[in-house]
Amino acid sequence: MAEWRKIDRGVRDTLGEGTLWSARENAVYWTDIVAPALNRLSLADGVIQRWAMPEPLGWVVERAGGGFVGGFQSGFKWLTLDPLTITPLGDPEPHLPGSRMNDGKADESGAIWCGTMDMTGGQDVGLLYRLDPDGGWAIADSGYRVPNGPAFSPGGDWLYHSDTARRQIYRFSRTAGGGLADRQPFIRFAEEDGYPDGMTVDADGHLWVAHWGGGRISRFTPEGRLDRSIALPAGQVTNICFAGDRLDRMFVSSAAIGLPESEHDGALFEVFPGTHGLPTNLYAG
Repeated sequence: MAEWRKIDRGVRDTLGEGTLWSARENAVYWTDIVAPALNRLSLADGVIQRWAMPEPLGWVVERAGGGFVGGFQSGFKWLTLDPLTITPLGDPEPHLPGSRMNDGKADESGAIWCGTMDMTGGQDVGLLYRLDPDGGWAIADSGYRVPNGPAFSPGGDWLYHSDTARRQIYRFSRTAGGGLADRQPFIRFAEEDGYPDGMTVDADGHLWVAHWGGGRISRFTPEGRLDRSIALPAGQVTNICFAGDRLDRMFVSSAAIGLPESEHDGALFEVFPGTHGLPTNLYAG
């Protein structure tokens, strides 16, 4: 049996990212950051929809009460799709107009963790933020060039986050109040591995990582040991999510930016992982 299949849709993403499983819609969402656009794949009938966005969009997270929070270039915004409405929530970096949000997810408490970066990827001005359910935000870590992740261990004891440009994945311990402590280098990518991009964790606590420039996804044990790799025909693999009623389906985004026209770069793939993921956390605000 093949380990993957390409989702046929007639459009390739310039910078596919931000994969999200929506159990309440039985659908997978993902962004095309620089198009900019938001995509949706219905698992019920295979229909794909694409909404143009007014500015770069790094991620969306479902709200417990309906709709989404989006990580736009100009900050956090409420987002609904039917009809399309976008309402500002707040901009944590009005002093950095050349920066944008890159990747983000909600944790088990209903807070969102997300990173920002310089649009060119050339400055170490990126920050890791926590957006709390009350709409306030705080800086959790700093000094990133290209922040990616985050991902959470089962039970929420660990948060994984990477600086893609440095080929480094970090592991943080979680404090009793939901904060972070004790950042430690966890997994270091070699040059031949490419760069660590989006991540997710399965039900057994293994960390799955997309390889930008490495043409694959890999699973690492909770101790950080490489356990398995699945090669994909896209050079720039960007993000991963588990999906489906049993969370045993996996969808992987990729990017075509900077590459010649091809069949697979910028495609969305379904991968057959042989394991199960964790439920998607919702933003509690």
